[in-house]
Amino acid sequence: MLDITRLISRAGRMPTGVDRVELAYLRHLATCPEPLFAIARTTLGYVLLQGDGLAEITARLTGKVPWGVADGLSKLARRKTETVRQAESDLRRNALDRCRPRGLGDMLVRHLPEGAAYLNTGHSNLSERMLWTLRHRAKARIAVLIHDTIPLDFPRFQRPGTPEKFRRMLKRVQVGADLIICNSHHTKARILHHLQTRRKTPPLIVAHLGVNVPVVGVLPKGTEPDAPYFVVLGTVEPRKGHDLLLDVWQDLEEEYGSNTPRLLIVGRRGWNNKTVFDRLDSMPKDGPVRAYSEAEDGVVAALIKGSTGLLFPSRAEGFGLPPVEAAALGVPVVSSDLPVVREVLGDIPVYASPTERYQWKQSIESLINGRTKGSSLNEIGAFIPPTWDEHFNIVLRFT
Repeated sequence: MLDITRLISRAGRMPTGVDRVELAYLRHLATCPEPLFAIARTTLGYVLLQGDGLAEITARLTGKVPWGVADGLSKLARRKTETVRQAESDLRRNALDRCRPRGLGDMLVRHLPEGAAYLNTGHSNLSERMLWTLRHRAKARIAVLIHDTIPLDFPRFQRPGTPEKFRRMLKRVQVGADLIICNSHHTKARILHHLQTRRKTPPLIVAHLGVNVPVVGVLPKGTEPDAPYFVVLGTVEPRKGHDLLLDVWQDLEEEYGSNTPRLLIVGRRGWNNKTVFDRLDSMPKDGPVRAYSEAEDGVVAALIKGSTGLLFPSRAEGFGLPPVEAAALGVPVVSSDLPVVREVLGDIPVYASPTERYQWKQSIESLINGRTKGSSLNEIGAFIPPTWDEHFNIVLRFT
């Protein structure tokens, strides 16, 4: 039984890295011989899916079928977006069963076979009620994927209250789960650092996330492939280091003037980043720095493939998908010197400190002039990223 609460709660939005992981689990588990259920916590309670109903919701989550019309009950979810109300309505229409919160145990006992395994990859719906009911009523084994401990490691980059909320969630997982899945050895080390070691701790396993080589689409209009440009991919939030790149591009523009390479910022605006938003808003639309807040996967892949290099100035990551995807496309990468990037990519990227603006400027200029090892990535052999088959061979062996 896969928890899809996060995917439903984010219906209508461009998927993040965590969303993509949940979708990968949904797709893979559907191919397994064991019966598959999905559960979601909605405004009105819990919805359980299986078979054709789950296939219908999967088609909507993957964009193959549009969400249906919001039903009358969705009016009770006034604070949610129209698309989320439509998604919750479709859940009810395709449900195997549904219940109010107090009926969760009875619903699971009615439907789940003996020896069921519950998988949660989205950090959502990990309440005491959910974990207690799974263990004591449904007698299910519980596996939770923890993507990172950034809220505890870097609280200054979080919304108010997020670190405390995350700490409580991690404590519930420590007490209630049978297995913790880690996306990297770095994440495992940070989880162990934060867990209360006097308590019993479930086993922790490491399974790198699968990274599919992106399918390259068509470059957006106005993006000249013959002119050098760089791409930074990810939500525009303080942790991602966009402020450092804007400083670097200010230096480049002073030096190169009209010959300044372009910087394409691909990703929606996040939170707590007004200074960067104001800087972006004040820049000329035909200047060297351009933003793409929404772009389909094929367009993003085309932008990365055609670029001089992908820039990844992030200050903290649990895994870090953009540099792995860029390396899989044979594109040079300049990355912050983060343990997890070294763990997955080794010596492929050019590394720079996330606080050293001059290092980044030098690395970018070297790529423009073709002087770095990253510029010959295709010449030294293709990088083969970790696969989802490898990931699930590890995870399903333990669940």
